[in-house]
Amino acid sequence: MLKVENVDSGYDFLQVLWGINIEINRGEFVALIGPNGAGKTTTLRTISGLLKPKGGRIFFKDELISNLPPYEITHSGLSYVSEDLNLFVNMPVYENLLMGAYIIKDEKKIKQTMEYIYELFPRLAERKKQLAGTLSGGERKMLAIARGMMSNPEMLLVDEPSLGLAPYLVRNVFDALKTLHGEGLTILLVEQNVNATLDITDRAYIIEQGKIVLSGKSKDLARNEHVQNVYLGI
Repeated sequence: MLKVENVDSGYDFLQVLWGINIEINRGEFVALIGPNGAGKTTTLRTISGLLKPKGGRIFFKDELISNLPPYEITHSGLSYVSEDLNLFVNMPVYENLLMGAYIIKDEKKIKQTMEYIYELFPRLAERKKQLAGTLSGGERKMLAIARGMMSNPEMLLVDEPSLGLAPYLVRNVFDALKTLHGEGLTILLVEQNVNATLDITDRAYIIEQGKIVLSGKSKDLARNEHVQNVYLGI
């Protein structure tokens, strides 16, 4: 479904990614794991079109998307939930969700998606008239994921959903992602909580200093000596 082929990327004269190769099949739940500054967020920003690759190609559903603007990539069925969330803090939850559906013209479909979101995130239904800026950290993460779902994507890119959350809130967010995956959504998750991430994903890639250094089934990587020493503290 997604193929990242020998991609170099970065910011102006600073190259961050070096020959990145990632393949994700439809329906998979895949993680991208690595230390701070390794290039995880840069990878997602490049896939989503916010950064243009300096080399290589990116395909989504066999279509080349490397040079498409972000809104066209969103139209193609790829939705990006960024680390900084980018919520409209002075707008209520309901209106934030509507902003996520800006590419959908069918009002009936928007209503159906909204009902689905409220079933998946009942807390958002309770808070739908509340300003996004007054939500708790966990609720904001849920709102960001929910807004990303409002465009009815076929694949979701999620960046650091556990960042800054208490452990019980992390579990709530991860449970929501598991539910979405269980209903057929393809997900690429960037996350520093390695133990929990390897527990819920099918496969994972390990990125260090802008290069993929390991990949495989999550359960196998959890037993890998390098992963245990560097990321799991074993």
